[in-house]
Amino acid sequence: MKKFWTTLGIIAVLLIIFFMMGPLYIVNEGYQVVVTRFGEIVNSHTEAGLYFKVPFIDAVTTYPKLILSLDGDPQRIPTKENQFIIVDTTSRWQISDPVQFYKSFKTLDNAYTRISDIIDSATRTIVTQNRLSEIVRTSNIINEESTAETTEGLEDETAAQIDSLVNAKTTSETVIKGRRQLSLEMAAEARKTISGYGIDLIDVLPRQIKYSDEMTDSVYSRMIKERNQVAQAYRSVGEGRKADYLGKLEKDKLTIESEAYRESEEIKGNADAEATRIYAEAYDIDPEFYTFWKSLESYKETFKNFDATLSTDMDYFDYLYSPEGKR
Repeated sequence: MKKFWTTLGIIAVLLIIFFMMGPLYIVNEGYQVVVTRFGEIVNSHTEAGLYFKVPFIDAVTTYPKLILSLDGDPQRIPTKENQFIIVDTTSRWQISDPVQFYKSFKTLDNAYTRISDIIDSATRTIVTQNRLSEIVRTSNIINEESTAETTEGLEDETAAQIDSLVNAKTTSETVIKGRRQLSLEMAAEARKTISGYGIDLIDVLPRQIKYSDEMTDSVYSRMIKERNQVAQAYRSVGEGRKADYLGKLEKDKLTIESEAYRESEEIKGNADAEATRIYAEAYDIDPEFYTFWKSLESYKETFKNFDATLSTDMDYFDYLYSPEGKR
């Protein structure tokens, strides 16, 4: 009996020592492991749970199953037009095959370094093959908005004139692919290399795109030039409309003056006719008085122009010197 308890105690001690040596390990949710023995991969687990290993011999390397992100370093890259821009990318990736990942990198730090180089290379390849407008824009809506803002609140005819002048000079280049499509191409280019490393590259996105210093000055100069062209378009259309209005004003002025002159001459003619009629009626009533009155008006107008009268022996002075009013 004593021997039994002694044996049982030894077994218990051995079990305690065995478990203290760590034969079991836990794989938590969101993680996966690779088990190696003397540097050789002997097992891998991608599901959470409790697993067994050989103490002191097996080594367990843990990797996350979650989606990881990697922010690249800003790169100064020339575009297809040889215009330099600074591109800063970010990417998302996931370890899909822990065994292959271990063979390729062993540690996450090594993976970050290598993936960063691959993505930087893919980014440079795609950027250098495309125009600047394709890289910084995703659509052609800027052309539509620019036209709408330029002609907002104007009459249709004026808006069409300004639109024709502005679009002929300031419309931006048409985008065929756009930044979104180029992002997909960057990811596809990077996957050509990364796919063999046990990694699933989800996407590559330009986090920030900046103009280089020399290009910034060029862009500002172009923006100023375009705004000046828009202003000149307004001035040109405005001068044209001004000329139209001045022409209409002059035409209306001449029409009004002509109509007023016609009406005034008509009034004068009617007044002269009325005066003639009144004079005629008065003359018919008393012709002698009419002759007398006209003679007095004539005296009043002519005498003031003569300093002396040499003779009054004429019919003209009958009403002036004759007591009866005539000789």
